[in-house]
Amino acid sequence: MPRHFRPLGRRVLWIATLAMMLGAVVALVARLLTGLIGLVTNLAFYGRVSTEFSSPAGNHLGLWVIGVPVVGGLIVGVMARWGSRAIRGHGIPEAMEQVLLNESRIPPRITWLKPVSSAIAIGTGGPFGAEGPIIATGGALGSLVGQLLHVTADERKTLLASGAAAGMAAVFSAPISSILLAIELLLFERRARSLIPVALAAAIGTGVRYVLEGNEPMFPMPDIATPAFSALIAYMVMGVIVGVASVGITKLTYAIEDGFEKLPIHWMWWPAIGGVVVGVVGYLMPTTLGVGYTNIAAVIAGQIGLGGMLALCLMKLLSWSVALGSGTSGGTLAPLFTIGGALGGVLGLLCVAWLPWLQVDAKVAALVCMAAIFAGASRAFLTSVVFAFETTQQPHGLLPLLCGCATAYLVSGLMMRNTIMTEKIARRGVRVPTEYAADYLERISVADACSRDVVSLRASQRLGEVREWLSTEQVAARHQGFPVLDEGGRLLGVVTRRDLLNGAVGGDAIVQSLVHRAPLVVREDHTLREAADHMVEADVGRLVVVGGKDMQQVVGIITRGDLLKAHAQRLREAHEPSRHLGGKSAT
Repeated sequence: MPRHFRPLGRRVLWIATLAMMLGAVVALVARLLTGLIGLVTNLAFYGRVSTEFSSPAGNHLGLWVIGVPVVGGLIVGVMARWGSRAIRGHGIPEAMEQVLLNESRIPPRITWLKPVSSAIAIGTGGPFGAEGPIIATGGALGSLVGQLLHVTADERKTLLASGAAAGMAAVFSAPISSILLAIELLLFERRARSLIPVALAAAIGTGVRYVLEGNEPMFPMPDIATPAFSALIAYMVMGVIVGVASVGITKLTYAIEDGFEKLPIHWMWWPAIGGVVVGVVGYLMPTTLGVGYTNIAAVIAGQIGLGGMLALCLMKLLSWSVALGSGTSGGTLAPLFTIGGALGGVLGLLCVAWLPWLQVDAKVAALVCMAAIFAGASRAFLTSVVFAFETTQQPHGLLPLLCGCATAYLVSGLMMRNTIMTEKIARRGVRVPTEYAADYLERISVADACSRDVVSLRASQRLGEVREWLSTEQVAARHQGFPVLDEGGRLLGVVTRRDLLNGAVGGDAIVQSLVHRAPLVVREDHTLREAADHMVEADVGRLVVVGGKDMQQVVGIITRGDLLKAHAQRLREAHEPSRHLGGKSAT
């Protein structure tokens, strides 16, 4: 008899406990990573020993600043070649690949190689944020815990996602968006058994951040007024523009990566070459160097003018896309937020100047486009909306965020097959789920799908008689399995057509002699998902459906074909338009 589905089992208590401990550890690791980035930044740009989180923009190196990202890129290239190639890039695609293909097993060395390489890349001016590396590091720590302990692949995936969510929550003080990021980009599901541990890990990670750094919003901005209806329409249009931009940015990034692939030198040197561009751009516009969190805060607070935001948008895009395409170690979130926020600020100021009747707030436009560009590039729609809210703590920004992110998501989905997170692994043949729908088989009971015209055999029948009947009876010809009943009508087992026609068994043998194991049965109140899982576990193609007071009365048979037929209604609902009024056809 198949197991009835249970949303939670006691084992989730153990996984949740591990996730909470993991959340605390990852939050401390996040603190160490930011300190390490600060140390490398201060050494590289200011020649001082300090772990204070500093911006490279205030350096006085002059032209020598061009060489700093080159040296950082060279070190990262060496670490990637003789450490692990998995440290290249922003880490989320690699984590997704391990979840989908390798039972969430990330090599243990990534737990230290990724943060160290990222600290070097960012600390020497790389235009990345700290959140990408800590998400990858937290995921690697969760995977390591899952490999050291006796857990299932599903539980290991939950621990991986818990570590990643705790890392993002600890960096941004954004627990809800961290949970959503784990659901949209790592778990590929929303089940209680995985959601609860991830939520607890994110909560603990945020709590540790509160203790260490306080609970102020990551990107403070002036209070937002309730938006006018005309402004909401404008934010939707901006979302369309940013959605197109997100597609272009994704294609640009991978075009640059393809260009590096064609270089006649080993990939170890590519980050150093990318560092040349980072250094030149950083010399021309120092604010493009490093994580750039202060840039994001300044943009959404309205502290940068039109020309400054336009230059920041273009120069940050150039620096980041070349650096990421070169394969150095870094993230995508902060650079995209900077680019999108600056673009939104430009659009907002133009609306204020040219279309004042729209009542657009330039600061809100920057906030909306900051989130919308990530929604379009990654299609992590809910993550983008909630992240912008949590990091600014502006509730009146939620409605504009929904408008802009939804249209950006729509445009991206129509124009681009893969995302900035999935293009790399899709090229390697990895199929990434993009839609998370309720299992259709869970909605249908066995009683609604099973075949009722059961053809059964008596245990005492001779095989010769049965074989003659099989060759002449048309009803029997349509069946491949037959329940075997005793004289009292009780189920003894099931025999297949192949069993009955086996020439090695003489015709004088009785049917009961072919029954070698207890019958595999299912009740009418089981779901088709439970029945399908039972078939897979037992390696059979059919189950006898039983009922009655003692559950021994045969009422039907459910086969693999019946499971496939059940999907016909799902396909009709998805693809066949219909018009109904009051439950009847409108024709």
